[in-house]
Amino acid sequence: MKKVMILGSTGSVGTKALDVAEHLGYEITAISANTNIKLLEKQIEKSHPALVACTDDTAARELKFGLNNKTEFFTGASGLQDMIREADFDICINAIVGMAGTVPSIEVIKRGKTLALANKECIVTAGEILFDLAEETGSEIISVDSEHSAIFQCLQDKIPNKPSRIILTASGGPFFGKTAKELENVTAKKALRHPNWSMGAKITIDSATLMNKGLEIMEAVRLFGVPEGKTEVIIHRESIIHSMVEFEDFSILAQLSVPDMKIPIQYALTYPKRYPSSSKKLDLTKIGKLSFFRPDEKTFKSMRLCRDALKEGGTAPTILNAANEVAVEMFLKGKIGFLKIADIVEEALNKTVTLFNPTIEDIIQTDNDIRQKLLI
Repeated sequence: MKKVMILGSTGSVGTKALDVAEHLGYEITAISANTNIKLLEKQIEKSHPALVACTDDTAARELKFGLNNKTEFFTGASGLQDMIREADFDICINAIVGMAGTVPSIEVIKRGKTLALANKECIVTAGEILFDLAEETGSEIISVDSEHSAIFQCLQDKIPNKPSRIILTASGGPFFGKTAKELENVTAKKALRHPNWSMGAKITIDSATLMNKGLEIMEAVRLFGVPEGKTEVIIHRESIIHSMVEFEDFSILAQLSVPDMKIPIQYALTYPKRYPSSSKKLDLTKIGKLSFFRPDEKTFKSMRLCRDALKEGGTAPTILNAANEVAVEMFLKGKIGFLKIADIVEEALNKTVTLFNPTIEDIIQTDNDIRQKLLI
């Protein structure tokens, strides 16, 4: 039986991770959330974690009154770090959304534990720091993203046969085939209607702008050591093939399954072994056909911006990520239009000086600076 810590337990990935851990019979020793205390209370009652952290101070005060004496409670961002340092766990699933998940990832790696990462922003902004630290401590980093889990599975036992190309698949989101003119007045409600996946608001909007796929290119380069020029994105509307790997002989391996995050979550928890899943079995005869298209990078320019930031290096990925997080939040609140999200990111990249060979402090400061500038 493995001992599991889940950060961001009330989010889309976090709730599924709890379900998978329960299905496997694993012990949940620690969980964290931000503001959703009603769901957090239910999770505490069901899973009985010894340690719980709530990073939002207001929500934490309300939650604390309902906890029993058996639960050790931590509050705020610093409290979350304290919980990670104290918790008894074999593997941590980090499902915290956005840049906020970076420091917790570092704390997990410092302990030499396995980090199952559902937060791509950590690797995008601080990937080199994370992997250098993991090499020092013996920590293993496994991606929970469906695409990178697929690549990871396709690469098992293939070393030293390195991939000649990584092919990331994308659903295309709710606006596949739309022109820029058609996207001028789309609402957040429409953008949140993902055709295949049930995800949190931020990642769903990233999927609609194709920023999510650009971030995944950056993540793939870090995770698998492939040059940016050997990554490709294709639109695959059915979301059955979760990504592919091509080798030098032009053989392509693909990982297929129904679009259910429980599958990559379970593989991260049980790796290198496999166990029966609670997910549905894939029936290709019911799917009928699989389709593939090239992405429209003129209308959806976020992927180009991600490639540019990746080539620039230094703090450029942090600038891109921070600007995107702020812009997405502004769009969800109705303050800007859909197409303005990428414009804000591009402007931030063009007007901000890049720092090279940044420390984690430089990355955090850059992230804070971008947010403050955009929120004025």
